Amino acid sequence: MHIAVAGNIGCGKTTLTNMLAKHYGWEPRFESVEFNPYLEDFYRDMKRWSFNLQIYFLNKRFQDVVEIANTDEYIIQDRTIYEDARIFAPNLHEQGFMEDRDFDNYCDLFNLMMSLVKMPDLMIYIRSSIPNLVAQIQKRGREYENSMRIDYLQGLNDKYEAWIRDYKGKLLVVDGDHIKFAQNPEDFQYITDRIDAELFGLFPFEASDEVGKEIN
Repeated sequence: MHIAVAGNIGCGKTTLTNMLAKHYGWEPRFESVEFNPYLEDFYRDMKRWSFNLQIYFLNKRFQDVVEIANTDEYIIQDRTIYEDARIFAPNLHEQGFMEDRDFDNYCDLFNLMMSLVKMPDLMIYIRSSIPNLVAQIQKRGREYENSMRIDYLQGLNDKYEAWIRDYKGKLLVVDGDHIKFAQNPEDFQYITDRIDAELFGLFPFEASDEVGKEIN
């Protein structure tokens, strides 16, 4: 089974992936950041390195989904192949950081890959506001992220929301501004209860109208 955690930079994907992997005994798959050969260059010069970076991520995540499709294990993945092609690459293209020919080439490759893979069994999307993302990015203190522009983050957030509105698979939306799963055990249990209901038919519930607690 394939469970995926999606969301903008700094929303808490890796933290939630780690927590869910430990809670359920699932095998985690993480985004390649610390050993990414393009990431620091990209943040210094987005226009020069955007295509290289996106191809790198696309390749790594395609490897992941092929491996996931060929295993009987429960896999939880930090960020998905869809986010690269539906959010990050289009945002770079629209903001002038990726040329038309590179973007067209990228999309052709992504569409070919999509003919060979299936959607996750559950997509968990962490929704977060720009101020919350900025606070989290500053807190983790990655030097290469210090030059990230607010309009770049906002463009990503807009594309995430458009993608989620049209998403056709099984989806759970977590309000990252209000559900503090890393600090509050009750908030984390709220998420696991909803995962249990979605995947295993346990703990039936009605969608909560409590502020900040949302599920699709």
